[in-house]
Formats: sequence, structure tokens, C-alpha cells
Amino acid sequence: MSEQTAWDRNTAVEESSYYWKKEPVAYPGKYKPGSRPTVVELFCGCGGTSTGFLMAGYDILLGLDILKPAIETFRANHAGAAAVLGDVSAFNPESIAGLTGGANVDVLIGGIPCQGFSLNNRKRHDDDKRNFMYREFIRYVQALQPKVVVLENVSNIRSAGGGTFVKAIEEEIGMAAGMKVTSHILYAPDYGVPQKRKRMIFVGVREATFNFDSVLKTHGPGTGKPYVTILDAIGDLPGLQPGESKHAYKCDPFTSYQKLMRSGASEILTGHTAPKHPAATIERIRTTIPGKPMYEKFPQRIRLAWDILSPTQVSGGIRPQFQFGHPEDNRGLSIRERCRLQSFPDTFEVKGGIVQGRVQTGNAVPPLLAKAVALALKPYLR
Repeated sequence: MSEQTAWDRNTAVEESSYYWKKEPVAYPGKYKPGSRPTVVELFCGCGGTSTGFLMAGYDILLGLDILKPAIETFRANHAGAAAVLGDVSAFNPESIAGLTGGANVDVLIGGIPCQGFSLNNRKRHDDDKRNFMYREFIRYVQALQPKVVVLENVSNIRSAGGGTFVKAIEEEIGMAAGMKVTSHILYAPDYGVPQKRKRMIFVGVREATFNFDSVLKTHGPGTGKPYVTILDAIGDLPGLQPGESKHAYKCDPFTSYQKLMRSGASEILTGHTAPKHPAATIERIRTTIPGKPMYEKFPQRIRLAWDILSPTQVSGGIRPQFQFGHPEDNRGLSIRERCRLQSFPDTFEVKGGIVQGRVQTGNAVPPLLAKAVALALKPYLR
């Protein structure tokens, strides 16, 4: 396929070979009823949102996604949770009860596919079939009847269809759930994430309207805490040469963010392998000033600088190349460094290798952002 044909909007979007196109495969969970609110996550990816809800004191019942490495990651990091590998439209939501011991679902969350709305998608258009997957989410809302629904997407969904998508999602989910659904754009650095990432969050609750002011900011103007920089986030991780791995931290944590990320982790550092690069790529990184773009045509692909926030981390398509250069080393980032920029703790293990690790971390909701939303939801679950 020529490059011109590949970017033609009339050409079907190329799908990852890691998508599970067969009958969904279900993995039963081992949920033990307790006092914590319960969560089911659709389009869960590796489980960024679920990880944030865990941090906030929720139990994760089940995650469902079509990407095989993502479900492997989800299962590795959500012990006891059920999982389904498959297309959300091919699975019967009535089957969830059998996988979770019949537990009631308090919160249904979902990160509907965002590629159709993303500015990083050069084939973006309003009729992209992925833009309508929220209607599959509605099917699960009707079957599970949760107390709260949370849906997230990229901030550019606001302009899609002349602004009609946001209104349609709010109205259609609201009618299906018997809820008032509202939406707001949240800025990840405000919640301690070292990355300039914005997400549109939809929240539906019963007998009330969710107050987004209750999603409490922890960093930035008015909080007394500065935003978390690249140095704050990854400065304790050892330097690497291209293709090199290291399994010990460079030093003790010297910022509160590093201490948070390393809480509960062993002294053995995992996921810290630098990607391999051809000589020309290494030279390109070496000659790029930190904070500046490495490629003229791709201004979002920068060499990071120690004193800045990371730009939005993206998945990069079905065969993603490295997106950011390291501030000091002449290489791209390790998966552990990408996890740190998303606020995944060091206990979190990403399955599938470096390329699929980029896909999973780039698609994920930052756990600290999800945690802030989860904490704000608790009064609506009483």
C-alpha cells in the first residue's frame, strides 16, 4: 500500500495484528465481596483507569479489551479480577455476572476508542466507525445498571461533528441509564501527572448532577505544589545506552513523586530497557537540543528536557516508533520511563515487549487522574 493510499480517508484503517478477532475468551475472577465499591471497565487497555480506581479504594471486578497484550497486562496487575479478551460488541454483558460471582456493579467505566477524534490521526473524520463505540457502552449500561458511569476520550471530541458527539453521548447514555450525564476536560498535571495530557471525562450519576469541582487538584496554581517535571518523574532511573537494560535504581528517590511511584516496589527495577536504534536515529537525538523537536515534520516528537512537563504520550499507531528522546541519553524512552510519565507505579508490569508497551502506555488514562475522579465519585455511591 502506498503512503498516499494509506492516508486516504476512504481507505480502511489498518488494524493491529494483536486484535483478537475470534470469539471472546473469558477468564473468571476471584472476587470476594466486601465493603469497597466495585468497578467493571470496558475498552480497558492495560488498565490505567482501573489502576487509579484501585488507588482510590475500589475493587476491580472485570476488564474487557480486544488487544491481546493489553489483556495480558491487565490480568498481571489486577489479581482476582475477571477479564475478557475480545470485541466488546461480540460479548454478552449478561455473562459478566458469571465471571464475577454475581457481584453488583457500582461503577461502569470505559475508554472508548479515541483514534477517530485524535489530532494525531491524520485520517481523522467524523464518520470513523470507532466514533460510535459509545453505543456499545450503552448496551452494557442497560444490562448492568450501575450506580455511576464514567466514560473518557480525548479532548478533541468536543469539536467532532460540530460539537454533536458530546451532546449525543451525554443524552443517549443518560436516557439509557436514567442518569444525568455531564462532561468536562481535565488536565492531567493538575492531579500530579508529569504530562500535558487532557482528557474529556463524562460522568453520570443518579438523582444528582456530578460536580466536577469535587475532582480536587493536587498540583499547579492555587495548590501550593508545582507541577511534576521530567526530572521529578524519572531522575532516579539509571541512564541507558540504546538496547541496554538495567535492573537497579540509580539512587534513592529524591522527590515525593518518585517515592509514590516506588512505594511497594522491590529493589529490582523492571521494564527499564532502552529501545535499539540505527546510528542515524542516535545521531538525530544527540544533535537535538532538549525540549526541541527531533523531526521538522513531527513537532510533537521532541527530545525531553529535565525541567519541563512531558507532551502528551501517544500510542503511535499499530507499529509505533519511539516518540520522545531522553533528556540526557541518546535514545528513546524505556517502558518504565513511559509508565512514570503516565503515573503508573513501579509495581505495574507491562506485557508484550517494547513496541506493544508503547501502544499500551500511550493509550492509557493516567492512573493519578483516574484516582482523582474516583475519589470524587465516592459520595455518589453511598
